[in-house]
Amino acid sequence: MPHEDLEIGVEKNGGGNNYAIYIVKENQWMSWLIPVFIVANISMFVIEMYVNNCPKHDRGFRESNKCVAGFLGRLSFQPLSENPLFGPSASTLEKLGALQWTKIVHQHQGWRLVSSFWLHAGIIHLISNMLCLALIGIRLEQQCGFVRIGAIYLLSGFGGSLLSSLFIQKSISVGASGALFGLLGAMLSELITNWSIYTNKFAALVTILVVVLINLAVGVLPHVNNFAHIGGFLTGLLLGFVMLPRPQFGWIERQNRPADFRVKSKYKVYQYVLWLVSLVLLTAGFAVGLVMLFRGEHGYNNCHWCHYLTCVPTSKWKCEE
Repeated sequence: MPHEDLEIGVEKNGGGNNYAIYIVKENQWMSWLIPVFIVANISMFVIEMYVNNCPKHDRGFRESNKCVAGFLGRLSFQPLSENPLFGPSASTLEKLGALQWTKIVHQHQGWRLVSSFWLHAGIIHLISNMLCLALIGIRLEQQCGFVRIGAIYLLSGFGGSLLSSLFIQKSISVGASGALFGLLGAMLSELITNWSIYTNKFAALVTILVVVLINLAVGVLPHVNNFAHIGGFLTGLLLGFVMLPRPQFGWIERQNRPADFRVKSKYKVYQYVLWLVSLVLLTAGFAVGLVMLFRGEHGYNNCHWCHYLTCVPTSKWKCEE
């Protein structure tokens, strides 16, 4: 349910120095979908641990091979030597829908492109993602409504999974990071496309860019799937231009405007241009990506340097897929 904020504006009425004061009503939505997504992710993690049932597969008597937090019973975590994030085994994640190239391409399990971003590798992974989702998503849903933010979250998660599956073909991948980066991308494009109505716009732009760049930089560490981050971010960025433009300041719906008021265009020209270009790029990107994926093509064959986007080798570690 939305409630309304009031914005007072002034518009020149005809010639001379005649001005009219008007009130613009802007909906402020109550956030409920993002909390539902958070509960769904937490519930899926509980299911992961229940299916995992670590005590049933306890290997040996060495302390390093014991289940962690054994008092939780079948919800206890895998040994830290196997999963340092306090979570289930890789085989459990694969069983429940982790992103796995072979199963998608050769066993026609395309549903993994969606199921994978509802799973998490461990409780640390889950908590960090859910905190980010609460901080970013709730505010966006209040501002833009559940339909648009829900669509951006789901499509960005799909975009992150699609790009990941084109490059990561020898291991599995899970997590809501692609969807979260999509919300960050949407925040950036919403700021750009509605540039003229914001105050302190440069400070907001710098803040968003710093947050995005820091998180992408973390993604070049080993065992972090930066392709999900990049795919989700680009998808959310384009979707923001398509779904989040706002009417320019001074525009009022015709039914609320006195007959002698001149009618402005609802959107600026650059908003229409960004909308069209983004829609074309988004459609083409999904189409090309899906065709490449189901033809079994490897992304590195078309981009030999792209491995640096997800891991940069140093003297401290090597990069292996």
